[in-house]
Amino acid sequence: MLTLTEKRFSDFLRTEPETGMGYWMVTVFLRDGRMFPQTVVVSGVIARIRNYPAIPFLEAEIEHLEVTHEKWDWSQDKSQFTRPAM
Repeated sequence: MLTLTEKRFSDFLRTEPETGMGYWMVTVFLRDGRMFPQTVVVSGVIARIRNYPAIPFLEAEIEHLEVTHEKWDWSQDKSQFTRPAM
């Protein structure tokens, strides 16, 4: 998981409608041109990216976010994602 600490992200998400209760589906655009669609942001935390077992970038690498509301069936995700221990 990656906590978004920069004010620009919280300001942006505050202006966008949620995809569901307390979360947004976004595409993350990085400064180097890479992009990561179907990224789940929950309460200011990048929690998951479809088909990635971990978050493959740092907050400083993010150029911008775009809310897409593009959902997927998480039970069909083949990544090696495991939930952190509570």
